[in-house]
Amino acid sequence: MLPVVEDALAGRTTVLPVPMDDERETSLITTSLRAGAEIDDDVAVVVSTSGTTGTPKGAMLTAAALTASASATHDRLGGAGQWLLALSAHHVAGLQVLVRSVVAGTTPVAISAGFSAAELVSAVDSLGSGRRYVSLVAAQLDKSLGDPAASAALASMDAVLIGGGPMPAGVAERACAAGIPVVRTYGMSETAGGCVYDGLPLDGVRMRIDGGRVVLGGATLAKGYRNPVEPDPFVEPGWFRTDDVGAVDDSGVLAVLGRVDDAISTGGLTVLPQLVEAAVASHGAVAECVVFGVDDERLGQRVVAAVVVTPGRAAPTLAEIRTHVAASLDVTAAPREIHVVDEIPRRGIGKVDRRALAARFGG
Repeated sequence: MLPVVEDALAGRTTVLPVPMDDERETSLITTSLRAGAEIDDDVAVVVSTSGTTGTPKGAMLTAAALTASASATHDRLGGAGQWLLALSAHHVAGLQVLVRSVVAGTTPVAISAGFSAAELVSAVDSLGSGRRYVSLVAAQLDKSLGDPAASAALASMDAVLIGGGPMPAGVAERACAAGIPVVRTYGMSETAGGCVYDGLPLDGVRMRIDGGRVVLGGATLAKGYRNPVEPDPFVEPGWFRTDDVGAVDDSGVLAVLGRVDDAISTGGLTVLPQLVEAAVASHGAVAECVVFGVDDERLGQRVVAAVVVTPGRAAPTLAEIRTHVAASLDVTAAPREIHVVDEIPRRGIGKVDRRALAARFGG
């Protein structure tokens, strides 16, 4: 796949990454036959992105945006190096591993997204000397932490980028205890992947809060959508208006509080699920938690939590969880139902599927 990426970055073609049956493979289709509206010559890659709407839009990324992101990443991490590819390249996070490798003049070592501990250890060993990096989602990190050899392999890396959504507090604590150099990334296809690392924007990236929304701009921004939508989040030149609610502290560090479309309207108040999840997950009997809203005749929506129980612990009761949450948040935010599940459903690159949970428990 590297030669195709090299051609795209050199302006010789435009590619559309699509998944294949084997999760380790991505087909990078050249789009010399450009259906619909013409694509500008400087567009190197069109990354399909549907967000939560289900309608593919196609973020048009230029070679300049992709390479700016790769260079800024290497600058932030301490220099170019060799990458382990553990994410499908039809997602922007996996694609950027290829772009960073081209920019660095290295060849990535690829393993499947569902890698075993032995595969991970072998792949890390094959990276050799020099600076070594990997980009993962939280579920992959969590899985690796269950094996001492895999944990040690990740601890030997110079940086382990974690994106694709928020990382559960328990996973973060275990990774820290294992000495794994985790870097939390925030971004999306429209920003050529992660553009804010550990809350701070990469060089060349602009960030602000507008009406509670996170708005991003700068060198890594896409030119827009192949299939534009209304309202257009690119309508302000040089900026992309995200669907994320956030806040920036006095040190300039961004905290992403949740998504606008995940917000729960209950009893006339708005509850952001991620804040409730953090409170619920701090209960010792909860290994992982997802909070979502379901229809309620009286309240409009009611707050519901799905939890994975900590191994060796008894499942917490609803009363325990409500009391625990009310200690740090308004009681309105406390779940009115809890459901114990074996695992949290996910989609795409590992993002929590709240809609699946709402459909399952919304009756």
